[in-house]
Amino acid sequence: MEPLFEQMKQRALTQPMRIVLPESTEPRTLRAADRIIADGVANIILIGDKYAIMASAHDLGLTNIEQATFVDPSNEEAIEKYAQLFYELRKNKGVSIDDARLKARDPLYLGCLMIKNGDADGQVAGAMNSTGNVLRAAFQVLKTAPGVSVVSGAFLMMLPEGSPYGDNGVMVFADCAVVPDPDAQQLAQIAVLTAKTAHDLAGLEPRVAMLSFSTKGSASHSRVDKVVEATNLARQMAPTLDIDGELQADAAIVPSVGASKAPGSTLAGHANVLVFPNLEVGNIAYKLVQRLGNVTAVGPILQGLAAPVNDLSRGCNVDDVYKTIIITCNQAINK
Repeated sequence: MEPLFEQMKQRALTQPMRIVLPESTEPRTLRAADRIIADGVANIILIGDKYAIMASAHDLGLTNIEQATFVDPSNEEAIEKYAQLFYELRKNKGVSIDDARLKARDPLYLGCLMIKNGDADGQVAGAMNSTGNVLRAAFQVLKTAPGVSVVSGAFLMMLPEGSPYGDNGVMVFADCAVVPDPDAQQLAQIAVLTAKTAHDLAGLEPRVAMLSFSTKGSASHSRVDKVVEATNLARQMAPTLDIDGELQADAAIVPSVGASKAPGSTLAGHANVLVFPNLEVGNIAYKLVQRLGNVTAVGPILQGLAAPVNDLSRGCNVDDVYKTIIITCNQAINK
């Protein structure tokens, strides 16, 4: 495992968090849960019928799943308190108590309700569910963190050994997963939150580049104006943050190009956090870097929620689930 994840794993071991896995019979999820339990990284909560889960675990040859906590959504007595909680949270939106009971039986919602009620610390899902479904439950139950109006997705980019970019082979990219076309205010929030993710999870001193197709006025367009405005807003939100924009990608990470294109910038050419102007650019960029550069991309790490909920790709492997649980543990410890 990469040194950064080994560090995060060791931190999680010192303060085990309670992590909900609502997709409890999904094979990759079960294998990762078995490994997490064996390593003592977290206290795993599986939502579903214990006998069905244990049967799946037996078929997979897993030996540690019985040590998990099991919460059965068909047990009306066990979930009634969560139904009441959801009703109180959403009654002003027209939700009836019967509607709330139905939602409380949905594993994605039940996991978030457990976190809201103080019975769990984080949730990992998405191997079987779409990002929309995972986020919808989190939004409705947990909402965003105080002062935050936008949730975004960051990726830890683990560069090949010897790469001249980033810090110790690590960069952070955002938003690559959630917001299709953020306005300047949202983009500023994404920048500040991504800097926090880079610091809290990767141990970086963030140097944030706000990316564009222009560097310091080399092009004129409303899309450039948005990035400039977002940079100024981010500086107001976090006055001590090392951030600059607008910068083209090469000016952000290549020292010689940064010195040539943005000679007045101390950050240009040395960025370790890249904030993309919209989701289209961010999603394409991280996937190209991942595939063409032999880079390990871990995420999306959801940022901006009131409590840690992370979304897996439906194409994830066991190692992805394992690492995402470790990330979620660290987010919960930071919280």
